[in-house]
Amino acid sequence: MTTLIKGGILVDPAKRTDNKRDLIIEGKKVAKILAPDEMREIGSDVGVIDATGNVIVPGLVDMHVHLREPGYEYKETISSGALSGAAGGFTSVACMPNTDPVNDSGTVTEFILRRAHEADLIHVYPIAAITRGQNGETLTDFGDIKKSGAVGVSDDGFPVENSEVMRRALEYAKYHSLTVISHCEDLKLSAGGVMHEGSLSTKMGLRGIPGESEEIVVQREILLAQLTGCPVHIAHVSTAGSVELIRRAKENHIPVTAETAPHYFTLDHTAVEGYNTLAKMNPPLRRPEDVHAIRRGLSEEVIDTIATDHAPHSSIEKDLEFEKAAFGIIGLETAVPLTLALVRDGILTLCDAIGKLTCRPARILGLDAGGLEEGGPADLAIIDTECEYVLKAEEIQSKSKNSPFIGKCLKGRTILTMCGGRIVWNRQTEDPGR
Repeated sequence: MTTLIKGGILVDPAKRTDNKRDLIIEGKKVAKILAPDEMREIGSDVGVIDATGNVIVPGLVDMHVHLREPGYEYKETISSGALSGAAGGFTSVACMPNTDPVNDSGTVTEFILRRAHEADLIHVYPIAAITRGQNGETLTDFGDIKKSGAVGVSDDGFPVENSEVMRRALEYAKYHSLTVISHCEDLKLSAGGVMHEGSLSTKMGLRGIPGESEEIVVQREILLAQLTGCPVHIAHVSTAGSVELIRRAKENHIPVTAETAPHYFTLDHTAVEGYNTLAKMNPPLRRPEDVHAIRRGLSEEVIDTIATDHAPHSSIEKDLEFEKAAFGIIGLETAVPLTLALVRDGILTLCDAIGKLTCRPARILGLDAGGLEEGGPADLAIIDTECEYVLKAEEIQSKSKNSPFIGKCLKGRTILTMCGGRIVWNRQTEDPGR
């Protein structure tokens, strides 16, 4: 089938494109990208999608999500997580290994890929564990997980505390062309903490997590990257100190990349006032000055990508006393409006903002994604950047509804997502396009 997408502004950061273009989709590929006046006639058998007034972007890439399957299907499944991603404009997501069983083998990696194939919505790329059972002691068989389809390794949710183990992980990962994603946390400093350590945590009577808990391990990873010459990617950066450490590492040409999540450049620690468990996450929301530093780090290319750290939890884990509630929020369906706020605030250009959600993470993970070109995969999203709406829990496609943005007015929304030339999300019908 042939489809014409007409009238939209094509924003492709990989090519620095930001112009009105028409796209002709044939099968799973982009057949032609044309200026509007190049289109002469349309056959009667061609489907037409009118994107007038909207932007067309490469399918978004999220390099850090939790899909919970296997083991925690009551929170999220690969199918429901993929649908949530499609609703947010994502056509590629990389899922973390903290499942049950942990994804520390080719068998679990293959299971995830099989379930993603059955869901038949978007591309799912497994991130396997660095160590067996995420216990920080014995490396997984990187050759086995690579052969089975993993694109990276991480013990996300836990740091690899043993520096020698982390050094070997970097060396073996480089040999097997696997991206190493580090969860930076000193567990001794953060032990028992439930929010950012400061005057507010004292006022609320809650044990805090100091920013140094993150920064100490960020510095170690930078030193190990320098020692080994192996790249390391720093997950969910939340503090001004981490931004400065990464800045200096890049100035010294140490192979380090970094991500942050929308909540770290949108909210500060006051969001937990009233013991709001929907704003409880790890690393925790930090001070306003940390939020400012994260935004600056994004604008100055210190922070390479934006990833959601989509972490579904049911009400069983969230409707509890603050100390007992689980860490984490969902984010696949709010990433677009929260990132577009950076554009309206003059922090990023639209092209740069989309780049941090497309070609940048794709490049770090080594994926054939994040761009639009003739002959390439027809993975794309159409976004209404001016759409204003109140986020409602019943409209969220994820199985879990743990978002502090429910009830908030947001601006910018994905209206259609296409993966492999097939519509997998259409806002008008709020359903996959199948």
